[in-house]
Amino acid sequence: MSTYRGGDRPARHRRRSRWFLAGGFLAGSLVVGAAGVAGVAAAADRDLSFPDLGRLASAARNDDPRGGDEGKRPERDRGQEDGADAREHPPGTGKRGVVSVPCDSAKLVAALVQANAEGGAELRLASKCTYTLSEAFHEIDQYDGGIRDAREAADAAETPGDADAPPHNPADDTAGLPVIYQPIVIDGAGATIAREAQAAAFRFFTVRDGGELTLRDVKLHNGRSAIEGGSVHVVHGATAVLERVTVTQSTSLSPEGGGGGVFNDGNMVVTDCTFVGNSAAGAAGKGGGLLNGGVLTLKRSEFHRNSANGYGGGLGNYRGAADVETSTFEHNSAAQGGGLASFSARTKVYDSELLRNTAQIGGGAANSDAVLVMRKMTIRGNTSTVNGGGISTVKGLLPLDDSVVDNNTTHGLGAGIYADKSNLLVRGSDVTGNEAAGAASKGGGIYATAGTVSIYTSKVIRNAATVKPGGIFAQHGQVKIDDESAVVDNEPTNCEGSAVPIAHCFR
Repeated sequence: MSTYRGGDRPARHRRRSRWFLAGGFLAGSLVVGAAGVAGVAAAADRDLSFPDLGRLASAARNDDPRGGDEGKRPERDRGQEDGADAREHPPGTGKRGVVSVPCDSAKLVAALVQANAEGGAELRLASKCTYTLSEAFHEIDQYDGGIRDAREAADAAETPGDADAPPHNPADDTAGLPVIYQPIVIDGAGATIAREAQAAAFRFFTVRDGGELTLRDVKLHNGRSAIEGGSVHVVHGATAVLERVTVTQSTSLSPEGGGGGVFNDGNMVVTDCTFVGNSAAGAAGKGGGLLNGGVLTLKRSEFHRNSANGYGGGLGNYRGAADVETSTFEHNSAAQGGGLASFSARTKVYDSELLRNTAQIGGGAANSDAVLVMRKMTIRGNTSTVNGGGISTVKGLLPLDDSVVDNNTTHGLGAGIYADKSNLLVRGSDVTGNEAAGAASKGGGIYATAGTVSIYTSKVIRNAATVKPGGIFAQHGQVKIDDESAVVDNEPTNCEGSAVPIAHCFR
């Protein structure tokens, strides 16, 4: 998935893995595009509270007018001169004071240029300010330390089919702000970073190998990327922390990738964040709000009205590992997994809600060739047009513990849960009030084919289907129900009409 040029190396003919993006390093001799240099120079000339920006701009142009030590400001005064909330640190700690960024997008760009050049920084944005970006920031990646070549070879060996797809155009991998190569903290203080409505497509942040980005208390609005990550893209060797971040109206146009709001291929922690109205708009786009292909920890976050043409309207986890806790997925939509989707992945979801999401398959959640562990869930009011109003699992493992699957609807099979060639375990849970409403629909509670369903200390009650049974239907598989479970009050029958007999089920 690499879209970055490696210095002056010749272009490669085979496609790079779509989950790969090149690393990079911003050396002391910073190379930026004309727009970037002009922005930095202009910022310096206007005395932007960054005393070294003029020096950086001159160094980038190789025309430092001062030379030697003349005109240098003493480092001990940096925090005070920058207008920052500077804290004293012993020599050698590598830490600097907080740098306050005035309400000006050019000054934000300049601050990030300097932060990369100096090995990292903590920036504080102007409270409630809107930093509007009208064009991408241009810079050249000239160093990756061989990381890209090694990963490309490994990815090609693991997923040889990726080489047959068309390569990304490097020109599509654009960001409105300088690429993050260093440990950088941005405290938004309630500010907004927005892409101008008529601007060309670009995301806001790209975090390269070795980069560490922390975003707090900021809104990202109207990001747009021709490839993955409408607002934020974190590559395989990078890390990011998002705290109290809102991502709205952002779009990924990647044909097979996605991450309308955020794409993570590295290591990411998301806490108390909100994703609203984002879209994975490619033909097979994944993860309308967030697409994960790396390691993700997600806590106390909300996904509303996000969409994906492929799967994972709110959250898509593809070839990754994700832990989701105390989060809400509501009114999201996709072809599969309206609320969330786990495909060729390992996903754990705990103490969360899937409410009123829609999809063709898996209105609330879809699991395919993957493990989806769900505990203390409320899965209610979701709709599918084909199969699995609440949950769909195909060729997967899905343990459902201490949960409620209630009032979901399908026009196909399995209004509560649809399981195909899967191992489904329902433990301490209620599957109630679901309806398979299509002309040939059956399995209002659970529909299972070619797999195993095990039900322990659970209730499958008051579900309905057009064609019997309304409770549990199974074929080419096995259903086990323990003595402490109840399958009752389903219409038109509980289990009668199932292709295989189901013990411990009242007719």
